[in-house]
Amino acid sequence: QVELVESGGGVVQAGGSLTLSCTASGDIFSINAMGYYRQVPGKQREMVASIHTGHTTNYATSVKGRFIISRTNANNTVRLQMNNLKPEDTAMYYCKTRANYADYWGKGTLVTVSS
Repeated sequence: QVELVESGGGVVQAGGSLTLSCTASGDIFSINAMGYYRQVPGKQREMVASIHTGHTTNYATSVKGRFIISRTNANNTVRLQMNNLKPEDTAMYYCKTRANYADYWGKGTLVTVSS
């Protein structure tokens, strides 16, 4: 079992920056990937960025060059540095991890970008 606790988020003006953090506890040595997804009302949840055990990263096309995902060597914290935020980045952001073939989700943190 893995539990995820998220922090960060809030309200920022367009062009600004925010950092989201997600800390895992429990069976962290079974984690092989961590990442962030986001969702707006009425739309499907979409992958924003992910980072794997070998620190390979993947980004959604819409955030490439603006967002940076990183992970601590202790394997239990992932950070999403979000730069040059746009109003269309407004969403609920969820941390996700995969461990022992199971997916675990955080409760979500709201990011609002004002124009």
